[in-house]
Amino acid sequence: MNTNDYSQWFRGSTPYISAHRGKTFVVFIGGDALAHSNITNIAHDLALLHVLGVRLVLVHGGRPQLDAALPSSVLHNHRRITQPGDMDSVTGVYGLLRSQLEGLFSTGLPNTPLHNVDISVVSGNFVTAKPLGVLDGVDHLLTGQLRSLDSARIDQLLQAGNIVLQSPLGFSNSGQPFNLAAEELAADMAIVLKADKVIFFDQQQHLHTASGERESTVTPSSLDAYLDAMPAATAQRFKAMARSVRAGVTKAHQISYETDGGLLQELFTADGAGTQLVEEKAHPVRAAMLDDVGDIVEIIRPLEESGALVRRSRDRLEQEIDQFLVAELDGVIVGCCAVYPNDEQAELACVAVSGLYRRGSAGVAIGANLLAAAEQHARTLGAKELFVLTTQTQEWFLERSFKSGDVEDLPTAKQSLYNWQRGSKVLRKILS
Repeated sequence: MNTNDYSQWFRGSTPYISAHRGKTFVVFIGGDALAHSNITNIAHDLALLHVLGVRLVLVHGGRPQLDAALPSSVLHNHRRITQPGDMDSVTGVYGLLRSQLEGLFSTGLPNTPLHNVDISVVSGNFVTAKPLGVLDGVDHLLTGQLRSLDSARIDQLLQAGNIVLQSPLGFSNSGQPFNLAAEELAADMAIVLKADKVIFFDQQQHLHTASGERESTVTPSSLDAYLDAMPAATAQRFKAMARSVRAGVTKAHQISYETDGGLLQELFTADGAGTQLVEEKAHPVRAAMLDDVGDIVEIIRPLEESGALVRRSRDRLEQEIDQFLVAELDGVIVGCCAVYPNDEQAELACVAVSGLYRRGSAGVAIGANLLAAAEQHARTLGAKELFVLTTQTQEWFLERSFKSGDVEDLPTAKQSLYNWQRGSKVLRKILS
């Protein structure tokens, strides 16, 4: 990455830094990720999130390590049936893995994100567990599940600037330890803590379509089409993510633990690196408010300077803010448009997507969402036709069912204001 690329990337990440600060992320790190050589880089990236103000709760697994320590143990539906005699090995393996993670956050070598940074990683008996019981006629013995979580104490630790680290162990009220499925525990903790995100590391880089293209965003309902083709461990993780999203976690992310910097790319760029799960929404577009004017100015300024948009003063934007719609992504305004009613016709104007998102699939989706919202808004205003005047983007509108028109097709008042020197193309769309 040359200096200019780095500068552009850093500038583009700024809205995400602001959006993520103070948010709670639950991060699942499986035993396969802990055994991979990239785990040191993952720890450094998590440390960077912590320094940027993200509240981190880490849940680690240990499946391959337990497979090696307990070669004769039995799995049922991808859960280990934990024999009473296995618990010493289970707690020993988890203790070693927890120490490994604590050690990674304690290294202060020069030229690393942890140099001269004091990060406190805290573990504790936050999880009260209960036995999983008999499922499909199989007694799971000392395999358990979450009964309750001491969320108040975890919140206090996060507020004090600590990273909370949880092993997949829980204790009953009598002190009996239970072995928990780490994926399910991460989802349960994210739900109870009302986390803003839950992040799962997996070997798989991302989901992909039948044609091999990356699937950057799916919903829990659309996930079913992918599950049968996944390895069992990956499917369990996606099911846990889907359950957390359905229960109110804003967003879940799956990232490859083999990709250096994959976490940062997923969280701080428009296109991301993995696959995210979000609950189904019509489109992330809303009516603009006066507080949005500054963001709208930043989005449209480059397009005004290039001549693609007619210049609008800030005063005019403030006066016309009720005509504007804005698109949001992760709480950041990334696009805008305006709809001006004129009897049975409405003008679509100032359609713009932030330069940080204009290229790639994210920009296409933002533009499509803005157009859909504008058409719906025009219908509610009683318009039967939408028209737009453009000098540089006519192909984009033609691809979306607009038809070429003439100045005579415009409302009479608009015809008198038409700028013949600018020579904008007139495009029209009948609203069904």
